[in-house]
Amino acid sequence: MEYTINKLANLAGISTRTLRHYDACGLLKPKRISGNSYRIYGQSEVDRLQHILFYRELGVELAEIGRILASETFNGQEAMQKHLTALKAKRQHLDGLIANVEKCISAIEGEITMSNEEKFEGFKQKLIESNEKQYGNEIREKYGENAVNRANAKIKGMTEAQYAELEKLSAELNDTLRAAAESGDPKSDLAKKACELHKRWLRYYWDDYSKEAHLGLAQMYVDDPRFTAYYDEIAPGCAVFLRDAIAAFVCSE
Repeated sequence: MEYTINKLANLAGISTRTLRHYDACGLLKPKRISGNSYRIYGQSEVDRLQHILFYRELGVELAEIGRILASETFNGQEAMQKHLTALKAKRQHLDGLIANVEKCISAIEGEITMSNEEKFEGFKQKLIESNEKQYGNEIREKYGENAVNRANAKIKGMTEAQYAELEKLSAELNDTLRAAAESGDPKSDLAKKACELHKRWLRYYWDDYSKEAHLGLAQMYVDDPRFTAYYDEIAPGCAVFLRDAIAAFVCSE
């Protein structure tokens, strides 16, 4: 069976933009291009996409996925077994969150007592693990082991109020950044506000802020496809826009 890009996107639950990106970076080429220039995918492409999405779910970067799938020793069955092992580990983490929720319910019903720190422990640990899986190696290489460990310690030490503030700030940052990117002017007042919010957001993780580090991080958003994909989901071209906005922002301070 063959699929157009729209049908494959619907089948896999991803966007056509993601499939185009996979095509552009050579990770998943269509089987052929039709006479009306439509991308057409066959069964082998469907199977390859399944592996790609499993690896993405586990936080593996696109370049590494490409190397894995291109390896002469790649074995689909062995890969599935590894996916299963990793997903079971992820399920174990989810089981921990479920246990935390059940404990909260028991506390609400008066069966046990639970501190505020305990209520948010699972969420903070999930945030740390998610960051480590997706970006841990790159961040450690760029900023050093001690800096990353200190950032994780700051997350673990957050109070209930601080965690809620971070969640609220993240939502405000994304909303402001979306509006600023859609305006198209990285030097606008709205872009400056987005950068100020981004700086505030960073201070939840960084012990010390510097313009140079802020600029370096913004460039990494453009250089690393995973960061680019995240920000470009907020608005098309958002990663590049944010980099240019931060460059203008730090120069104006």
